[in-house]
Amino acid sequence: MRRSLPVVLLALSLIAALAACKQQPAAPAADGAPAPAEAQSTAAAVADKLNPLPSAKDEIKAAMDGFLDVKSFHATMNMTGAAMPGGGMTTEMDFVAPDRYRMQMPMGTQVIIGDTMYMSVQGRSMKMPMPKGTLSQWRDPAKLAESQATLTVEAQGRDTVDGIAARKYLVHNTQPKPTDVTMWIGEDGLPVQIRHTSSEEGKAADVTIRYTRFNDPSIKIDPPQ
Repeated sequence: MRRSLPVVLLALSLIAALAACKQQPAAPAADGAPAPAEAQSTAAAVADKLNPLPSAKDEIKAAMDGFLDVKSFHATMNMTGAAMPGGGMTTEMDFVAPDRYRMQMPMGTQVIIGDTMYMSVQGRSMKMPMPKGTLSQWRDPAKLAESQATLTVEAQGRDTVDGIAARKYLVHNTQPKPTDVTMWIGEDGLPVQIRHTSSEEGKAADVTIRYTRFNDPSIKIDPPQ
């Protein structure tokens, strides 16, 4: 569990780092002060309304709002580098809202339902409690909004992932620690792939998470029998 649970937390914390770009509503202008739109020329204001151009941060915000609303998905996470046993590891993860996860890892399969983990290793299953909120915190809007003030997003043009057209972004944040995450957004507005370099015990690990099967009703996660 020492290695497997951090893998799950890493995947979810990457989502949290990206979803943290959710913005608060703009504060109303002080009495007597011109609103931002009023400060623009009339022609520019009309043009903005007719042809709105969202910022890169707006694009990521919309993608994360959509991602947090999906009912299910499948993700393949590849981790490579000196921090990983044998130089690399692949984990297949299924999610069913609101709180069901299944991870298929080299050492066995884990199912998490709420705050309970079921571990299956070599045909044997174990059930153990997890600290309350260990995973649900990463889908908590308050948690996701904590670092929004220090987050920036850079659009990097169009790209393809396994033949799927996507828009590519570099998301940078300084809180709770400096983090750079590259993200690909598909034509449906949902994440196709995210990539990040992390460090465990001073050793680097390159993490790539590929998302598929959004809102697939055939994805079922039940406790092991």
